[in-house]
Amino acid sequence: MKIIKRRLSMSLRSARPVDDSLSELAEQMALDETPGARENGETCACAHTFYINKGNYLKPEKRRIHTDEDILIADFFYCTGIVHENVKMGSDGESDQASGTSSDEVQSPVRVRMRNNHHRRISNEDINKRLSLPADIRLPEGYLEKFAMNSPPFDKPMSRRLRRASLSEIGFGKLETYIKLDKLGEGTYATVFKGRSKLTDNLVALKEIRLEHEEGAPCTAIREVSLLKDLKHANIVTLHDIIHTDKCLTLVFEYLEKDLKQYMDDCGNIMSVNNVKIFLYQLLRGLAYCHRRKVLHRDLKPQNLLISEKGELKLADFGLARAKSVPTKTYSNEVVTLWYRPPDVLLGSTEYSTPIDMWGVGCIFYEMITGRPLFPGSTVEDELHLIFRVLGTPTEKTWPGMPTSEEFKTYNFPLYRAEPLVNHAPRYISLHETLTVLSACLQFDAKKRVSAEDALKHSYFRSLGEQVQTLPDTASIFSVKGIQLQKDPGKRSSVHPESSKSSHDQKE
Repeated sequence: MKIIKRRLSMSLRSARPVDDSLSELAEQMALDETPGARENGETCACAHTFYINKGNYLKPEKRRIHTDEDILIADFFYCTGIVHENVKMGSDGESDQASGTSSDEVQSPVRVRMRNNHHRRISNEDINKRLSLPADIRLPEGYLEKFAMNSPPFDKPMSRRLRRASLSEIGFGKLETYIKLDKLGEGTYATVFKGRSKLTDNLVALKEIRLEHEEGAPCTAIREVSLLKDLKHANIVTLHDIIHTDKCLTLVFEYLEKDLKQYMDDCGNIMSVNNVKIFLYQLLRGLAYCHRRKVLHRDLKPQNLLISEKGELKLADFGLARAKSVPTKTYSNEVVTLWYRPPDVLLGSTEYSTPIDMWGVGCIFYEMITGRPLFPGSTVEDELHLIFRVLGTPTEKTWPGMPTSEEFKTYNFPLYRAEPLVNHAPRYISLHETLTVLSACLQFDAKKRVSAEDALKHSYFRSLGEQVQTLPDTASIFSVKGIQLQKDPGKRSSVHPESSKSSHDQKE
């Protein structure tokens, strides 16, 4: 009985701050998670109650989950070990008391003496593979010996606590590991800086998210972290690290030189048709990967597509993204920047799926081809008028059920006749293949829009070769011989080599 009372009193005194659990998410980034949880439609949001971050500590404010937002935040808290009451937990959801391990015992792998009778010589490559580290990381002096002394044999699994301690000792999750350089931009909730990692000497992007005392971490940050830690693809921006302090949450991303909007501005909005094709393929490739994992981006626009110096395009800013596997059909219609928002969402639909992203793909494709946005509306009504002027006012034939809906009738749209898309850019959209890809994305009825997976197989991309269709998820399209960017006609000078007789040169 004395033992029980002692454990109970210890647990009551050790209610764990939310800040600690958020910090541990950085350590989870390098863990080998159980694959397929989100792919199979499973979710940790099965917990029906969760506790809300009020200030810096977890207050027992228990409430029911009703909304999409609630489920997402519950999912995040549950997955990161924050769903608990009084019991001190690890980020893997295990009780420290139950395991007989205190927090002091896992601060460094040197303090964790484990039996290891297999005295083999351990190399940097062994540790990189064991901890899922980048190949060019610089390990602290003497770390190889410490790791060899305390790590279990390589044929046995490594505990999460030891792995977290190892990552922390290397330098992950620490602000001093990164050197802040130039300020790149500032938004409502976050400021982005260019930085450099002391671990690899590579440039990184530091996204500093301000934490309000009463509100805690913004839901957009929670969404971005919880999704990106599971998305590993050549065309999705990589989240390297997470640093949590009292005043801010810093997300450490790979650094890319510019976004697609800046790229188009730099080339005078006159892009090589070869480059348009390569960028579009990469956009669809990253999006198809997300959609296979039931993740909707919901905010596709040129500013959220990052471009490397080599020409690699990567989806970024997953703050509005969501996991479609969460068991609800009602989503928010306040998503997607106005110019790239599909008409069904503009008209108030909250039941949508992957086609919401494909409308944005069509708008971005048109913008790359012509150098100007397709539907630059100033309000929702103005945006709808611009769409209907080009594609025609919907009828029962083109969009069954919509003309008789109350949302549609409130606007009292005039009867616009559809204009051929080729009239808006005859030089570039004259080829049938280009026109069919564009038209397949810009369908009124969401069910009729082409999927990202099917679009990748379109004959428009045949000139890129068959090898691009079988690339591993983490392989760049530029690993295929012969694929490279060309000099854009509107750019005076370019770092990209220009090939005079490239097999990928398009004469469209």
